[in-house]
Amino acid sequence: MIDVLIIGSGIAGLTAAINASNNNSKVLVLSKTYPTHSQSVQAQGGINAVLYEDDDSIDTHVEDTYKASCKLSNKDNIKIMCQNAKETIYWLDSIGVPFNRTNENKISQRKFGGTKKIRTCYSSDYTGLKILHTLYDRCIEQNIEFRNEHLLLNLIIENDICIGVTALDIKEGTVKEFFSKTTILATGGYAGIYTNHTTNSYSNTADGIAIAFDAGVELSNMEFVQFHPTTLENSNVLISESARGEGGYLLDQNMNRFIDELKSRDEVSRAIYEKIQRNEKVYLDLRHLGIEKIKKLMPQERTLAINYANIKIENELLPITPASHYSMGGIKTDINTKTNIKNLFACGECAEASIHGANRLGGNSLLEIVTFGKVAGLNASNEAKDVIQNQSISNQLNENKKELDEIYKIENKINFYAEKERIGDLLFNNLGLFRNEIKILDLIDKIKEIQSEIKSMGISDKSKYYNKNLVEFIEFKNIINVALLVCISALNRKESRGSHFRLDFPFELEDYEKNSIIKKSNDEISFKFEEIR
Repeated sequence: MIDVLIIGSGIAGLTAAINASNNNSKVLVLSKTYPTHSQSVQAQGGINAVLYEDDDSIDTHVEDTYKASCKLSNKDNIKIMCQNAKETIYWLDSIGVPFNRTNENKISQRKFGGTKKIRTCYSSDYTGLKILHTLYDRCIEQNIEFRNEHLLLNLIIENDICIGVTALDIKEGTVKEFFSKTTILATGGYAGIYTNHTTNSYSNTADGIAIAFDAGVELSNMEFVQFHPTTLENSNVLISESARGEGGYLLDQNMNRFIDELKSRDEVSRAIYEKIQRNEKVYLDLRHLGIEKIKKLMPQERTLAINYANIKIENELLPITPASHYSMGGIKTDINTKTNIKNLFACGECAEASIHGANRLGGNSLLEIVTFGKVAGLNASNEAKDVIQNQSISNQLNENKKELDEIYKIENKINFYAEKERIGDLLFNNLGLFRNEIKILDLIDKIKEIQSEIKSMGISDKSKYYNKNLVEFIEFKNIINVALLVCISALNRKESRGSHFRLDFPFELEDYEKNSIIKKSNDEISFKFEEIR
């Protein structure tokens, strides 16, 4: 019997696996792709921590985080993360993460937007990638078992207790069940539903969140999606905040700086997008930094600009545009990473642990996923020790087999790939940086229309083995379902707060200083606001 089953092999999942394994639990990690393909590698700029308190403090880090959240977070939860930040960095350093160093051999730090102090530790502009690879190396050393290329299909819930999952073995084309004493969802966020308008990878399709919702798991603050200010025009390839943290300028088409580059991401993104809506160009200017500094501190940004825009950033301006980047909402958890379903935990970007609220502070995402990845791994491991469970029997496996058989039978009249791109455009235009009731209601109608047409969308590839057409169809259904939940949540929050900006309600209102909660009950969607706790 598996003690701790982890779904997802990004930084949160790998951290959970290491800590559960260290706590003498039998661990299995299921991953849709491969660990080194995880969305975590897109976290380029750095990870926050107060390492040197001569000019900074934990209280200041807490206040910066709380201010960015627009009062939609729990200060006690934030404090736990910030208090443990130094230990988190030194642990990562001890297992081999190659942080940049000062001449005094201290870990280097840079300033990020929305912060009062310089506290973002980094590994050039490959921070997420370096952390991920180091954690994966440690997992291999500890002989942690991985099952890659397994797509999560359902949680197995009996009597409000999670006892495992069903998953599609993509290589074999078969449905399998995995029973476990405890389960951790670490499946990533949902910013990827904005197809063609996102920094997220093609495989980041909100699967865990969609499946958790379908199983009766509470979701929170789904209306809050962060748009990154600087992605490459036409491709949405991320240009890290490190570029502005190291002194890059934002210029309008008249070559004027028009906003403080290190304001919070929601403010910077909206300022840029307002100009783009007026058919004006916006540029990132790094020329004054010089080739030596760029090659040392931003080698990836330079390579990306050359490869995807044919621009050398040491000599030329870089045309940029905002794109969806990070989701603040997700599976509602308490400070112990527990969900409302017994023996089910969640951590990483798929979870909403009352940390980021309405707007995430740059550099806090990596800190959160390592911090709460550890919490999830230890708590799930400890809880597993008290679970007495024999191999169970579930109807879920047969249900999923029947569902897949039905997909193969559907006549492929409507191209779901075109519908996926259409949804991405609709989301960006109607539920992007600026929203209003008319646009949201129109979007809801169109999503429901697409949902009703799924019975006419099938797959052209009828093979069983390694059928990516099948995988992408299942992902498409998850995208549609999560898109609707984001719409409903945004419609009900009749104010502007952080990343959620309503043109028809342009002010922050005290009545909405609450978390939104959306849940499936008896096949109906229920929605409410509740006090922050």
